[in-house]
Amino acid sequence: MSQIGRKEIVIPEKVSVNIESNSITAKGPLGELSLNFKDGINITIKDDSLIVARKDDSKINKELHGLTRALVSNMIEGVSEGYKKELQLVGVGYTADASSNKFLLLNLGYSHPIYFEKPDTITFETPNNTTIIVKGIDKQEVGEVSAKIRSLRKPEPFKGKGVKYSDEHIRRKAGKTVGA
Repeated sequence: MSQIGRKEIVIPEKVSVNIESNSITAKGPLGELSLNFKDGINITIKDDSLIVARKDDSKINKELHGLTRALVSNMIEGVSEGYKKELQLVGVGYTADASSNKFLLLNLGYSHPIYFEKPDTITFETPNNTTIIVKGIDKQEVGEVSAKIRSLRKPEPFKGKGVKYSDEHIRRKAGKTVGA
């Protein structure tokens, strides 16, 4: 049996969960998320927790058991607490500004500023001009938007300049040495 799939998901008090045929919807203080799951997976509500089980031991159902449980758990955590990722800009003149409601303005050492369009369900915060906090209720979308921002100027290994995650460690390389 799946080690992750057999864990129960505790439903917080402020979250309501609705299951209809092959769809589950979680509604909380931060918003609402829904997920469609396959026929071979059963999701039941018992007291204040969810139990994800599979109908049989076929290969596809074994594969989807842990995945479905993880996706449902991420939904419930997202609508109750939300997710966030912090990015740092390293480099002279690298700045970010989230004062506009539609765009994130980035200066990343190019000859032009970059206007990164904000998705509807994501919010940007810039506590200072070299830190970006990406917040949202969907874990996958927060990670995807963060990765897109990072891909605009990936950190390079010599000086470490670029956009990096706050908990990321950049492996540094030694530069050229001048012989005498």
